[in-house]
Amino acid sequence: MTPDPVPLVVVPAYRPDARLITLLDGLAARDLTDVLVVDDGSGPAFTGVFAAAEAQGATVLRHDRNRGKGAALRTAFAHALAERPGTPVVTADADGQHTPADVREVADALTAGAGDVVLGVRSFDGPDVPLRSRVGNTVSAQAFRLATGVRLPDTQTGLRGFTPNLLPRLIAVPGDRFEYEQRVLLQAARRPDRLAQVPITTIYLERNSSSHFRPLHDSASVLGPLVAFAASGLTAFAVDAALLLALQALTGSLLVSVVGARLVSASVNYLVNRHLVFRAGRRAPVKRSAVQYAALAGLLLAASYGMLDALTGTMGVPLVAAKVVTDATLFLAAYTVQRHVVFAGEGEGRQEGQEEGAEAVEPVGVLGRPASHV
Repeated sequence: MTPDPVPLVVVPAYRPDARLITLLDGLAARDLTDVLVVDDGSGPAFTGVFAAAEAQGATVLRHDRNRGKGAALRTAFAHALAERPGTPVVTADADGQHTPADVREVADALTAGAGDVVLGVRSFDGPDVPLRSRVGNTVSAQAFRLATGVRLPDTQTGLRGFTPNLLPRLIAVPGDRFEYEQRVLLQAARRPDRLAQVPITTIYLERNSSSHFRPLHDSASVLGPLVAFAASGLTAFAVDAALLLALQALTGSLLVSVVGARLVSASVNYLVNRHLVFRAGRRAPVKRSAVQYAALAGLLLAASYGMLDALTGTMGVPLVAAKVVTDATLFLAAYTVQRHVVFAGEGEGRQEGQEEGAEAVEPVGVLGRPASHV
């Protein structure tokens, strides 16, 4: 499907002020006149602002109560899917943090094919950036990179572009409030080749007082799967270490001890990760995930043996200490491969050329199709 060259601009708004109208004026000056504003239960006191938005030509949808930004975005995406089929969507905030010029930049990158997901990213190195935001964004960005392997300096950006084929998936992403946007990012990061970033202006009005910025909360939600994986890994580590020491004492063979201990601990780890850590893994075919897990376990086993042999035999490191160093080194590699390959749900590994409809309504999956470039 060829995207409409003029995207629909979606603006979720809760108790907005005149900055919403200023944004609409600026968008119109840049030929972005198809605008959808969602009044997320702002109340009667803000009727005038939304009436002014409608007078500017914007379509206004209304929630009867405040349901949260995620719910407002899903309402907009459902409307776009029904009323503007085939039209790409760009989301922007109503509080003045996104300039019309930057919205245009993201829209142009999206329609030019830069990616299926295009993010407007800010820099937080300037002297005018509040310390709270600078520190919070650094923590959030590092947490996101640790969890996904994707370098994204602005995980809080609300300026995002999506191709029209993503709308069914965006509607299916759970979460009604700000956690929704984090979940969208986590899904998009599973296919970084489909993710593009566009530098935008960093604006802090009234020291960011209008923003519902929660970097530590968002970082915790981003790191949740990694923490669960670590807990699963620690359980397997305890089983593995106990068996390693026992088998070493019984056999005197490092190879037999490593292999025997790893076979048992890997079985425990597979079951826990499939059913508890990676939710999408429950939808992954058992045969496929088991074979891939076994192949990964084999590679990790070879790497583990090589490192243990080098540390204990060549460097004289005690076995338990060598075990800790080895497993810590291999931890992130194991997490990345299991999250993105072994326990990816059905449809997440779809290759280009498959039917788009095959991925359209999975409740949790990967956003996007291969982009022409990033």
